Amino acid sequence: MSLLNVNSSIEKPIFIQIAEQLEDRIFTGVFPEETQIPSTNEISALLSVNPHTVLKGMNILVDEEIIYKKRGLGMFVMSGAVEKIRQKRQSRFYEQYIAALIEEATKLQMTKEDIILLIERGYQNGSHSD
Repeated sequence: MSLLNVNSSIEKPIFIQIAEQLEDRIFTGVFPEETQIPSTNEISALLSVNPHTVLKGMNILVDEEIIYKKRGLGMFVMSGAVEKIRQKRQSRFYEQYIAALIEEATKLQMTKEDIILLIERGYQNGSHSD
């Protein structure tokens, strides 16, 4: 569980950092669907933060139906959580990158084909495969 950490020197609130890191651990399979995640107190002790801060971060994931509470047992990863996270991230990817890319390309008077060529070049130069 030492995979979680917080950075108090950045603008992002600690509870958001915790939620994002737990979400990422679920998405990458560290915490598989229908398995228990560490307790609020475990995370609180590990990160040296207030348990209420941890709970606030966990509640974000509860509200997004990524994790759920089993009364008396703790928090568990919801079935279907990985797909829900994938859809959320794909939507965010479009908003953060694609929309901005198209806006800048329009300013540069680039065509759709120009953009596609640049993307293909990026894949050729990197270690990505189609």
